[in-house]
Amino acid sequence: MTTQTDKQNMTAIVCHAPKDYRVEQVKKPSAGAHELVIRIAACGICASDCKCHSGAKMFWGGPSPWVKAPVIPGHEFFGYVEELGEGAAEHFGVNKGERVIAEQIVPCGKCRYCKSGQYWMCEVHNIFGFQREVADGGMAEYMRIPPTAIVHKIPDGISLEDAAIIEPLACAIHTVNRGDLQLDDVVVIAGAGPLGLMMTQVAHLKTPKKLVVIDLVEERLALAREYGADVTINPQKDDALAIIRSLTDGYGCDVYIETTGAPIGVNQGMDLIRKLGRFVEFSVFGADTTLDWSVIGDRKELDVRGAHLGPYCYPIAIDLLARGLVTSKGIVTHGFSLEEWDEAIKIANSLDSIKVLMKPRG
Repeated sequence: MTTQTDKQNMTAIVCHAPKDYRVEQVKKPSAGAHELVIRIAACGICASDCKCHSGAKMFWGGPSPWVKAPVIPGHEFFGYVEELGEGAAEHFGVNKGERVIAEQIVPCGKCRYCKSGQYWMCEVHNIFGFQREVADGGMAEYMRIPPTAIVHKIPDGISLEDAAIIEPLACAIHTVNRGDLQLDDVVVIAGAGPLGLMMTQVAHLKTPKKLVVIDLVEERLALAREYGADVTINPQKDDALAIIRSLTDGYGCDVYIETTGAPIGVNQGMDLIRKLGRFVEFSVFGADTTLDWSVIGDRKELDVRGAHLGPYCYPIAIDLLARGLVTSKGIVTHGFSLEEWDEAIKIANSLDSIKVLMKPRG
């Protein structure tokens, strides 16, 4: 029998320190003015979650650490509107029971970046699942959405698995857009993890001259071919430089998108890209990356571009999924309950999975 105390609490994963994540009973959030509480349907485990769990320096150290524990992790979430605070229906344009997603960043609305429309580079930079000051993340039964969050509705026809990849798909779209792909480009995507495979689908829709995907896992390369890659390369077996030169009259690729999260992916890209090429860096690294920077200026005069989050891309991601132009099929490989966290993070940290979802029971 459910007691009043039970109704006031919920199950959540709580990050206390590197490798110290616990399944706990915590107080269920409530909605203040212009706030929502959503019932979580699913929350993906991101590569950044894995690196944070492992204790990567960029998350825990330095002058501005991302993580401020204790905090409920998770930024790849979606759910159902459970509670509407005063004015929240009008503020967000949503009703109780609707499926919604909030963008991973909660912009402050006051800094120079927010005021100029570049909200994804907000100076305060609160992201769900890393700092509790604004709100916890989505690895819980319920989650509070604060007033400055950016909320989007999810059509009923989109499956649970597809809805669960909206956040990383938005990031993939932004990254591909940063590459400014042209019809006669030879494009290389390095890394066929969840983001790389979504970038492959998005890049294929741009119809470049040749789309090349590089990875060490044959099963992921097979998926990349299903998603539209013209050529796949396994550097352990293939001569990547020779293949790219054969496709480009010896010059090198026009666009190189780095999403391996490994330093070698950066150095590889500097070798494969042509002079005046566009190098797009998306990855979150767990270790420092070094290279001879003279290749950027003196030798190749490269256009090096970063890609961060998925600004203005959530509606595009939702539309592509609704039209069946991008899919989670083959990418979402595992689902676990919150209580199965230890097994979930173990699988997510391995090559046995691509995308792992946490799904609250009930």
